[in-house]
Amino acid sequence: MTDLDRLTQSLARNLKRWRAERNFTLDALAARSGVSRGMIIQIEQARTNPSVGTTVKLADALGISITTLLDQEQTEPVRLVPGDQAVRMWSTDTGSHNLLLVGAEAPGPLELWEWRIAPGDSSDSDPHPPGSVEIVRVTAGTLTLLVDGQEYAVPAGGAATFDAGLAHGYRNDGTEPVEMTMVVSVPPAR
Repeated sequence: MTDLDRLTQSLARNLKRWRAERNFTLDALAARSGVSRGMIIQIEQARTNPSVGTTVKLADALGISITTLLDQEQTEPVRLVPGDQAVRMWSTDTGSHNLLLVGAEAPGPLELWEWRIAPGDSSDSDPHPPGSVEIVRVTAGTLTLLVDGQEYAVPAGGAATFDAGLAHGYRNDGTEPVEMTMVVSVPPAR
């Protein structure tokens, strides 16, 4: 079994579990997430590998982190994640990528990400649920942060926090790679 097969199986198992725990029907989860009922069925049956955007929408609708949705059951009080077990969720041919390093439920989803964005690359994100917050710290290059149609330059050594309930994205308009660390906090599902 490949890493992708394990990830697909874990996602299928966890999506079913969290949907049941929230007492969401397929139709209810589809309505909350904007993901079609058919796609949710395919994911729960481990017949497809959804896009990052689809996975984020499902996690947000369930009020859990992507890590919780993708990860195996954890019962220990401390969870160690070796560097080689970080999950790559987005990448481009030019070397841009992000890594979901670790996540927690406290009291809503909380995620720690590492990003690398090559010159000229960008990544857009749909708005997260209201009350969501992102914090970024740039360690190399200058990030062009887009929030609700506005652009903000965040140079190396700088940080920003913003309302992730608004449409947002990340772009590298410079000539060197942008490297950054990001924390995402999503309020618990109601």
